[in-house]
Amino acid sequence: MNIYSAKIIACTVFALLAFAGNSILCRMALGEGAIDPASFTIIRLFSGIIVLMVAVFCIRKKSESSAVGSWRGAAMLFIYAVTFSYGYVSLDTGTGALILFGSVQITMAIMNIISGGRPSLYEWLGMIVAFSGLAYLVLPGLTTPSIMGFALMAFSGAAWSGYTLIGKGSVDPLRDTAYNFLRTSPLILLFIYFTFESYDVSSNGFLLAVVSGAVTSGMGYLLWYIAIGGLSITKAAAVQLFVPIIAAFGGLVFSNEIITMHLIEASVLILGGVLAVILGSSRSKKDTDKLARCL
Repeated sequence: MNIYSAKIIACTVFALLAFAGNSILCRMALGEGAIDPASFTIIRLFSGIIVLMVAVFCIRKKSESSAVGSWRGAAMLFIYAVTFSYGYVSLDTGTGALILFGSVQITMAIMNIISGGRPSLYEWLGMIVAFSGLAYLVLPGLTTPSIMGFALMAFSGAAWSGYTLIGKGSVDPLRDTAYNFLRTSPLILLFIYFTFESYDVSSNGFLLAVVSGAVTSGMGYLLWYIAIGGLSITKAAAVQLFVPIIAAFGGLVFSNEIITMHLIEASVLILGGVLAVILGSSRSKKDTDKLARCL
């Protein structure tokens, strides 16, 4: 294994842990009523902006990069963050993460097809099984997640997949991530205007939102932008499905949530579908670049 491969693996692992951490922190804050979803989103994004912009100015390269993110990336990031917070008001940690990253995988697969990709039989089977797992998750039952929570988190996953695809072509992950966060500022201010009357923030909720924004979001997304530079679109979609497992155990440990048989069965279907996608993956770099350019 060369140094570059080791770097990609390390960044991928830490990014996935950060993603799971976001789910855990958000659910801890919102599930216990320590903060409202609007305030959590605002504090999270502003914390990410501060940390990442400081990092940009402290870590200067000899050859200055001109990377400044994009408005499309910022829009996807903002939509993801807002729907993520509101979705977790009514979803358990593991369930929310499963819906989020199941949506990511399916959205990326659909985008791959739209861009002209030709999935193999294994990939088609994987997508069908993964989608079936999501459908099974919302079947009526005692542990069925709320429809609104499901819809919001699925939409959040679609936005995150767009953010991932846009970041695929990043040549300077730190600057692109930082400026994507910074470009959300006008959207945050507009969001504040429409939500300021609903704010309810405790000291614990504020702290959880800051950690989510500065560490598991800001630093986590930076590592993810580095990681996806060495991953195919299919693998980038697939590896994120390990996040729900981590998040579910995090919810068990930190929020005393119960891992139900319904969730386990849905997880087996979705993760089994991911395994089929990985086994059938044959995307070339040319296909990957073509898909990334669509955004």
